[in-house]
Amino acid sequence: MKIFHTADWHLGKLVQGVYMTEDQHYILQQFIQAIDEEKPDVIIIAGDLYDRSMPPIEAVNLLNDVLAKIVLEKKIPVLAVAGNHDSAGRLNFGSRLMSDSGLYIKGQFTKNHVPIVLNDQHGEVHFHLVPYAEPAAIRNIFEEESIRSHQDAMQKIIEHITEDMDTSKRHVFVGHAFVTKYGEEEANTSDSERPLSIGGSDCVNAALFKPFHYTALGHLHKAHFVLNETIRYAGSILKYSLSEYSHEKGFLIIELDEQGNTTVSKRKLVPRRDLRVVEGQLEELLTHTPSEDYVFVRLTDTISVTSPMERIRSVYPHAMHVERKVLRQDTSRELQVVEAEKLEDIDLFRSFFTNIIGVQPDEDTERLFTEMLQELLDEERETVK
Repeated sequence: MKIFHTADWHLGKLVQGVYMTEDQHYILQQFIQAIDEEKPDVIIIAGDLYDRSMPPIEAVNLLNDVLAKIVLEKKIPVLAVAGNHDSAGRLNFGSRLMSDSGLYIKGQFTKNHVPIVLNDQHGEVHFHLVPYAEPAAIRNIFEEESIRSHQDAMQKIIEHITEDMDTSKRHVFVGHAFVTKYGEEEANTSDSERPLSIGGSDCVNAALFKPFHYTALGHLHKAHFVLNETIRYAGSILKYSLSEYSHEKGFLIIELDEQGNTTVSKRKLVPRRDLRVVEGQLEELLTHTPSEDYVFVRLTDTISVTSPMERIRSVYPHAMHVERKVLRQDTSRELQVVEAEKLEDIDLFRSFFTNIIGVQPDEDTERLFTEMLQELLDEERETVK
């Protein structure tokens, strides 16, 4: 069976005030062309189809057009799950009707989990669709108070799935989570990935996915495998933040053989405009060859410059941001140069607090900030449901 594994489309994404819908339309036309060339048996979208719970109508129309072309015209089934950016309820609406046409969308996890069964020349392949879910939601579904973290929730979900799993068949897990090699906290791959929680409780141990022949994941925007090559992130289809400028975007092609062994290859997607960084003194940048790319500009001038964005756009008309390199004190109190996007939330808070109050925040103040940030993240996810 040939599987296309893609994720994190983030339709309706706004980057530095620029809607990416035209760029997304351009890249998805390439994706459809690849479907015509490769002729996959099934397509997986592992969450974050939209960038927010109430996407603009242009994003809704784009998703509708793309899915209609794949499912109705090309007769290729699509299996999709909701991500943490999606509205689970909205994606779930009409899913039972759409499944008759080959579009299987799982917006909310339920206790009566039933895999999607597709067939190839070797027999059945069972696809287990597991949308993003808060630990509290899984705790309520299974009525188990011990479920407190994303690790607890995923462990319970997989235990539930494997209770009735037919091990003579091939099994593919489709999910949206922050999976790490040993379930320990790691840095996200980009700034576009909304944190699931604070302090590492969002991490899921990759070892949980051993019962599956392939695990198709979404959430992290850089394509990579975790623990072994059968547990993979496809990455996002476009660069959505400065921290992704070095990523190579695309999707994965998985060949699943009769025994469930996988062969994985990556196919690149070429954007209409690249997103990249240019750095240097303003006068030097003004001598560059004009470019239509989206650029983030880092000025190294040590003196004040007048109207930098206006002048930069004479060369880079789609420049998204201009910044000066900033200074940060390390533990030895020495000043270091650091790009603004590499500052963590706590670093930004410390800088803001010090600028306003005049002194560094103490431990209690930092703890209060972290708790309030977690509450805001939780409230934001509640509005998505």
